Amino acid sequence: MKNLISLVSTSLLVVVLIFNAKTVTSQEVEDQSEFDYMRGSGRGPDRWGEIHEEWGVCSNGTLQSPIDLLHERVQVVHNLGKIKKRYKPANATLKNRGHDITLHWGIGTAGSIRMNRTEYALDQCHWHSPSEHTINGKRFALELHMVHRNLEQNKTAVIGVLYKIGGHDSFLTELEKDIQNISDTDMETHKEIHIGMVDPRHIKTAGGKYYRYLGSLTTPPCTEGVIWTINRRMRTVSEKQMMLLRTAVHDNSEKNARPLQPLNRRDILFSGPKHHHAHV
Repeated sequence: MKNLISLVSTSLLVVVLIFNAKTVTSQEVEDQSEFDYMRGSGRGPDRWGEIHEEWGVCSNGTLQSPIDLLHERVQVVHNLGKIKKRYKPANATLKNRGHDITLHWGIGTAGSIRMNRTEYALDQCHWHSPSEHTINGKRFALELHMVHRNLEQNKTAVIGVLYKIGGHDSFLTELEKDIQNISDTDMETHKEIHIGMVDPRHIKTAGGKYYRYLGSLTTPPCTEGVIWTINRRMRTVSEKQMMLLRTAVHDNSEKNARPLQPLNRRDILFSGPKHHHAHV
């Protein structure tokens, strides 16, 4: 009887997390010249909510990202289900948005993922260094965000991949020359180059263990209702690759990680094997 009650409670928790996701009516700001990551600059993360009225949730929101994935707060759920990925190669544009490097496919052209019977089309990916999310307070060298959108329901789902310093990341190796080119260009704003076909399947996101929680965009307008999935499996990136991403933006914001945000009693779910202990 106790096991049945536990199973019902867990199932309800998953349903509440997914279906309470607010519609994400705003995308990340493309022109990132109006904000930065520097403390005391007047445009840093502590002031984002004051720069524009529509960015107010950056300061007063209750479901903000990133967060610390503290094991004591994590609830292990065995029936979160696998994320069904249907990615495919598509033409891509590499953009230097001022505070990050973004690889943009365009919604739907590079495939999609399916979670909880909802389809989310891949739009773009970008990098933050150091990582924005932490695990038990530990920050890592790099974090990749794969941004997916469901236009009919106006919702966003992001898959995050964490990296530590080690061997080269093969996906970044494919892009190194283009990142270097966009770094060296003399264009001051909206720097972008078309790089042809890029296969998102080359991003290594495999692994059945992941964290799931309801959060927000980590850059203005900090819109809430984003479904976050953070892979537990750590990947590696070379120090040279990490520094290439950091220095490419040329605006004193080589470190482009937003500070941790309050959890505010949110649920952090962890998908793992049935024998997995709560302290993941």
